[in-house]
Amino acid sequence: MEKTQTNYQSNKKDSTKNVGDNERLASSVGGGLLAGYGIYRMDLVGAVLAALGGALLYRGATGHSPIYDALDINTADASGASKSSAHHAGRHSNRVEKHISVNRPLHEIFDFWRNFENLPKIMSNLESVTVIDNKRSHWKAKAPLGASVEWDAEIVEEQKNHYIAWRLTEGADVDNSGSVRFDRTQTGGETSITVVIDYTPPAGAVGAAVAYFFGENPEQQLEEDLRKFKETMESGEAKAV
Repeated sequence: MEKTQTNYQSNKKDSTKNVGDNERLASSVGGGLLAGYGIYRMDLVGAVLAALGGALLYRGATGHSPIYDALDINTADASGASKSSAHHAGRHSNRVEKHISVNRPLHEIFDFWRNFENLPKIMSNLESVTVIDNKRSHWKAKAPLGASVEWDAEIVEEQKNHYIAWRLTEGADVDNSGSVRFDRTQTGGETSITVVIDYTPPAGAVGAAVAYFFGENPEQQLEEDLRKFKETMESGEAKAV
């Protein structure tokens, strides 16, 4: 009877683990760095960062996430993880949509953007883009805490001087798809640009939290990058690219 009770308690304890080994490692490393940086600051913001780091350390040490409990997610169980990911994919995905008008001809804007190897020169967190063929390209971008993510993207729809839609190929470090639309404004002298990006941050909610506290928020980044793009095109610097 005593042996049966011990086994039951052990199984009950294991059932509280809902974070996979890779996520636990990332939580431990990220939590340690965040906690150390927070303590180093010795101010109110530092206290918040240290508390967040402590929460990540706890997550890594115990393998338990209250957020995953609330969303009924379990990445500690490989079979459960795949089912949960499919069922809750919409909850983890984020959408960013930004609009800007640039005082340059539409064809000039489209041609610059369509040559993806130009984009690292206007996007601060994009390290490089290598064009593979007319549809596919390889991208490398900066990630929080000095890491990087790489992926292959493919164009799924294109209308010359009007529209480009893409998605990441299977096996990418991040889940991402999006589109950019180019339109002439009513005055005819400016080009209207609308960018829509759907993405899932690395390491789910943990990646999003760490990215936010380090000021690397995708929505903020896209807005700043589009502003830089506008300045580059309108100043004439793009002609030298």
